[in-house]
Amino acid sequence: MRLFIAINLPNKVRDYVYNLCKEINSNNIKVNWIHKKNLHLTMKFIGEVEDSKVNEIKDRLNHIEYEKFILNLETIGFFPNNDFIRIIWIGVNPEEKVIELQKKIDSSLLDLTSKDQRFDAHLTIGRVKNIKNREEFIKKIKDTKIEKIQFEVNEFKLMKSTLSKDGPTYEEIANFVL
Repeated sequence: MRLFIAINLPNKVRDYVYNLCKEINSNNIKVNWIHKKNLHLTMKFIGEVEDSKVNEIKDRLNHIEYEKFILNLETIGFFPNNDFIRIIWIGVNPEEKVIELQKKIDSSLLDLTSKDQRFDAHLTIGRVKNIKNREEFIKKIKDTKIEKIQFEVNEFKLMKSTLSKDGPTYEEIANFVL
């Protein structure tokens, strides 16, 4: 099964991001926007895992100790760079809290998952397929002001992702309270 670890977002954040995506959308770009119900902050993409390893992953994640914390939506941007725009994202603050928790998750699963430990604290909101006018799009993103909505992070989840022609479907496997 295909697994990842995520912080789910409260409805007020999902609603805000969904409306922001509608605001950003234009005839200038072709984007696969993330469905509102699927918006989350990915802490670690694990990938394909044998069913027999799921209980060990849950057990290790269950031993992570970390205090709940408050995050704010902060900025909007894109990856990887101005010349090759593929992901539209929203950043969070304080980023250090998310990074610290992610490092604990990473180290607890180090020998079970891929060695890729690069991490940027962000919410992916869209995957760019095509841009007609790059400069116009970059200006639109830079001019977009993000409302600094605050929300509490008091848990993270082990999620299963099933891919289909209609996009991914996510299912919660386990919940870990901070």
